[in-house]
Amino acid sequence: MTPTTHELAQVNIARLKAPLDSPQLKDFVDALDPVNAVADHSPGFVWRLQSDSGNATDIPVLGDEWLIINMSVWRDTDALTAFMYQGQHRELLARRREWFERLAEAATALWWVPAGHHPTVAEAEERILHLRAHGPTPYAFTLRTSFPAGPAEPAGPAEPSAEPVGPDAAVVS
Repeated sequence: MTPTTHELAQVNIARLKAPLDSPQLKDFVDALDPVNAVADHSPGFVWRLQSDSGNATDIPVLGDEWLIINMSVWRDTDALTAFMYQGQHRELLARRREWFERLAEAATALWWVPAGHHPTVAEAEERILHLRAHGPTPYAFTLRTSFPAGPAEPAGPAEPSAEPVGPDAAVVS
């Protein structure tokens, strides 16, 4: 068996419709710990971003106080999709429009990292902005348009284009 040299990093961001402590977001907030616990024990799960709160809802992203971030690392796209589309996470995914605004630009990005690397929020922001500016490339891609594991260079400056890339459906958990 060949040792794993790269793992799949994923980031998704969401713009809240209301404050996290509002009644409107109660079901989402109440589900964070249970869904994160399932993720932590899912086959292929490697790591997830979290603060002292146990989740990442208080970690700033893209300079917007209404955005929240979810970032994790998985063995591969199969492991990530197996978690995303089953169980309680799938139920939350179906309800995401209750809690989050629909973003016109890409809100989810995937990229390969060297095995054992835990990406930073700055890396995640760069990948989302790159995806928005250039569409899916080996440097930042989506589940719908993925690329084989390995290192990748940016296609150019990661500045949003006038024509945003549509979002890939994912919910912050």
